[in-house]
Amino acid sequence: MTLYVVATPIGNLQDITFRAVDTLKSSDYILAEDTRHSRVLLDHYNIQKPLVSFHKFSENEKQNKVLEDLQRGAIISLISDAGTPGISDPGTKLIQACVEQNILVIPIPGPCAAVTALCGSGLETERFQFVGFLPRKQGELKRALQEILAYNGTTVCYESPNRLTHALDCIKELAPERPLVVARELTKKFEEFAKGTAATLLEKWGDTSVRGEIVLMIASNPSPMLTDWETLTPEEHVAFLQKEYGISQKEAIIAVAKLRGVSKRDVYNKLLA
Repeated sequence: MTLYVVATPIGNLQDITFRAVDTLKSSDYILAEDTRHSRVLLDHYNIQKPLVSFHKFSENEKQNKVLEDLQRGAIISLISDAGTPGISDPGTKLIQACVEQNILVIPIPGPCAAVTALCGSGLETERFQFVGFLPRKQGELKRALQEILAYNGTTVCYESPNRLTHALDCIKELAPERPLVVARELTKKFEEFAKGTAATLLEKWGDTSVRGEIVLMIASNPSPMLTDWETLTPEEHVAFLQKEYGISQKEAIIAVAKLRGVSKRDVYNKLLA
């Protein structure tokens, strides 16, 4: 009883390991995010194994059946549309359940868009964080970016093409001088690494829609004072964020509470005192 977590190409079909192909060929069946998409890869490598749809809308419904098959001794591979399963893709809950039930989980390493983009970005790689997809709602996006912009290292996130300019607009407001890199269509014919500030990137694309899979990277926070916020009192921290990003006191309180791992009420009480 083994679940193989198999990384697959993020664009170029040649970017798959020999081990990954052998593993898929030896599986009883393969869990795939989009069976039509994955069939192209399997046909390319003559992998004649059943494909079972397993996406974010069917995970809960199908997980028990998969676990039962694994308990009976099945060998199952989990793949996503592109890259490494479980990294902002379906599969995390299944993997967690397997670990809890002592079912062997074996990762088969390979492509990952976040790491691929980072290594070609020219930004700092010794310290970085991956935050997945940015929030959709304006308020949540702004709060997430406030936290990201305070991070002392490179931040890697995913974004959809139709929401990229929205994120860039927000960064332009909060940190207009912060260096950014947008990587798109990685490993494909029109692969591109676009570097600049939020303003220059917005100017580059203008009103045209950005195409392709997007990885947005944000350079490390250059402000020592903000990096070393532990030296500030909560009141000083709130005041600094208000001045640095031009945000309201309420927004600053929310950001400070999250950064310090305390409640908003605690920060608010400090300000009242």
